[in-house]
Amino acid sequence: MVSIDRRSLFALSAGAALLAGQSRPVQAQAESSGGQASQADLPGAPGWHSFRLGDVQVMTILDGLRPGEGPHPIFSENQPAEEVAALLQANLLPADRFVNGFTPTLVRTGGEAILFDTGLGAGGRENGLGQTRARLEAAGVRPEDVTLVVITHMHGDHIGGLMEEGAAAFPNARYAFGRQEFDFWTAPERMSGPTEGNAKAVAANVVPLRDQASFFEDGTEIAPGITAMAAHGHTPGHTVFRVESGGKNLMLTADAANHYVVSLQRPDWHVRFDMDKEQAAETRKRVFGMIAAERMPFIGYHMPFPGVGYVEAIDGGFRWVPETYQLEL
Repeated sequence: MVSIDRRSLFALSAGAALLAGQSRPVQAQAESSGGQASQADLPGAPGWHSFRLGDVQVMTILDGLRPGEGPHPIFSENQPAEEVAALLQANLLPADRFVNGFTPTLVRTGGEAILFDTGLGAGGRENGLGQTRARLEAAGVRPEDVTLVVITHMHGDHIGGLMEEGAAAFPNARYAFGRQEFDFWTAPERMSGPTEGNAKAVAANVVPLRDQASFFEDGTEIAPGITAMAAHGHTPGHTVFRVESGGKNLMLTADAANHYVVSLQRPDWHVRFDMDKEQAAETRKRVFGMIAAERMPFIGYHMPFPGVGYVEAIDGGFRWVPETYQLEL
């Protein structure tokens, strides 16, 4: 079992009660930041981005944006503010403000429409978030068209869109949950103490769908060409997915890295919402080392929208390179 310090658990549970039925917008949910929320839309940009990978169609969906204070100390808890500021300024970023995005992914393959994560759902809409289902419809994908929903891990910004008004948001879908992740958050002892808030969110959004769910582990092929890969540390069962089609490969990295500069260029820096911080750092180095070595594109849930890019290895870390036209050729 992954080790979890008490401070991390308190951070993880903050704000999750919203998803169990309270009406306040998400303020301190995993991966969200403080400050006022922005409009969900990027000015002049669509809320989705689509491309082909071999015989597979991939679409990233902007669930919303949240600006706030940071990235320090959210994504660099074990570092002095001055060092973090220097890194940000060297990358032409402000030292004390950032924008966090939330990007689920839809993969169409073999007659399936597979949605990876669901955004914040109704609980985020007062702040302009929770737009995944509406954006899918605008792109021509009705809720009933989604055949499988895969949850990479059970933080509120990934499971909040599973339910709408007490019913399944994607009524015809099957579900795939990580066995270790599900067992952790549904254990009776999680319903008190620092894990209580997130466990209640899981009880409200995930547990009602258990009878329609299958459970994956490391190496499970959830659909032809789509394979689960354990990437623990952020949560006990956090999982990334490799998509292969027509000799091409893509990684869905979920929350293996949460900021495109801080978490990639300095993978050893601790992230507040990582439950086992050292394991999460090792996962970042392993997953993105593989992506860099294979020159493979990836989609990161919190990377700058549309969330698609590459990395190259530099000085013990990685440099984010946004995808431009590579996937159009």
